[in-house]
Amino acid sequence: MNTIIIEDENLTAQRLEGLLKKYDPAIKVLATLPSVEESVQWLRRHDAPDLVFMDIHLEDDLCFKIFELAPLHSPVIFTTAYDEYMIKAFKVNSIDYLLKPVNPDELTAALEKFKALKSQFAKPDFDTLLQYIGQRAPEYKTRFMITVGNKIRSIETADIAYFYSDEKITFMVTREGQHLPIDFSLDKLNTLLDPRQFFRANRQYLVGFEAIQNVFTHFKGKLKLELLPKNKHEVFVSGDRMTDFKEWLGK
Repeated sequence: MNTIIIEDENLTAQRLEGLLKKYDPAIKVLATLPSVEESVQWLRRHDAPDLVFMDIHLEDDLCFKIFELAPLHSPVIFTTAYDEYMIKAFKVNSIDYLLKPVNPDELTAALEKFKALKSQFAKPDFDTLLQYIGQRAPEYKTRFMITVGNKIRSIETADIAYFYSDEKITFMVTREGQHLPIDFSLDKLNTLLDPRQFFRANRQYLVGFEAIQNVFTHFKGKLKLELLPKNKHEVFVSGDRMTDFKEWLGK
């Protein structure tokens, strides 16, 4: 059986591939793709796989965009960090859903279900799926689990001032001034956090409302942010985000 994994968290993709190999060493993972753009390019250039494992939130968009841009008629097993508010939606003509972290027994059950249904599989009804999702209020992350040395900590989102990337590493900054590495890209975090509380100021910073102490006008019409706790970088709002930022501040 040939499959692809569409997943933007590298460790999650590696673990899933390992579980698939344990289930059946003959399974071939043809590609691991982190974004809508890369998935579309791959699907346009290759024959359809027998089965697709697909995360919902990818680096650059929701996975459903793939079906608008590329020919994909393979059965899909969704993987997701979200729980019951999407569960019924994932059952609309898809093979199954798996909540992260993927449970080996649930993966086995999903693969057995795929074997039983593949002869009568139909393309997922994504219009119905998206309609169902739109009827439910989104749920955003309320805490993050991080590893510091040999300790595992859980940090409430309310205790995080902002996030930034530096040297391809993403950091969270707590209100107490701790800079802690986190295994999420800023693009991913932007889909997981409540947009009423956090704003993507530029490619490097995702800032919390409470962390903004002052906003200054700068030359060439830019806006400069003074954050608390302070950081070593100067933080500017990108020109293409200024209008949205001003509207966000006034909500």
